Amino acid sequence: MRYSAKFVPSLFTILNLFCGFLSILNAANNDINQACLFIIYASLFDAFDGVVARFTHTSSRFGVELDSLSDVVSFGAAPSFILYKFYFYGLNGIGIAVASLLMIFSALRLARFNAQLAGFDKSYFIGVPVPVSAITVSSFFLFFFNKNFSVSLSSTFVYIIAIALPLLMVSRFKYDTLPKFTLREMKLHPVKFIFIFLIILFIIFTKGDGLFVFCLFYLCTGLLRSGKNLFKKIFLRKHHESPDPGEKLGYKTGG
Repeated sequence: MRYSAKFVPSLFTILNLFCGFLSILNAANNDINQACLFIIYASLFDAFDGVVARFTHTSSRFGVELDSLSDVVSFGAAPSFILYKFYFYGLNGIGIAVASLLMIFSALRLARFNAQLAGFDKSYFIGVPVPVSAITVSSFFLFFFNKNFSVSLSSTFVYIIAIALPLLMVSRFKYDTLPKFTLREMKLHPVKFIFIFLIILFIIFTKGDGLFVFCLFYLCTGLLRSGKNLFKKIFLRKHHESPDPGEKLGYKTGG
């Protein structure tokens, strides 16, 4: 029973990997909607393997490594292939290079994460999580590419996504992790859970369009947090460097 319980989280991870493979197959067959949907399915399995591992107390280094290998396929290779197949195909070598950035930087991001892993629970991520990057690509192609966006705006966003997402994945910007779905966590972080609930409702009411909007919002949180911290450092530095009013008048402060 103990070994069976250990295998359950890995089963979800394997399903994540299989969805990544199916995404690539559908993209090769020019079915962009199914290709993008399988990336979203993969992200759900990716989320569940961690939940199941914590519930069954079977978190392990093996599970972490298997998860990363699966993520490289589902959230690195699959979205890169989608970018190439449905936009960069006509640019030959340049198109291959640009489309491959997402896959390459996903592997770098996951390797850095594993190398710095001090424990299985973290309060924040350094750099955009790889699944978020992949969901951003898939939700864009599902709901906005040449649909809610014009052709010219869609082209602009494709380049922004293809270049900005890889850089954000290996950046030093901090991004919030999802809280654990336990009663204790709900009491500790009620605002986060209310926000997650509102996001789910927003995505449902917008018939999926809100997923890409949420991804953009999440990507901006790391930039805003970094800007806020930088402003605080500059303000505190100026505050400490400003002379005491008594010193300006020639008076000594202190004993």
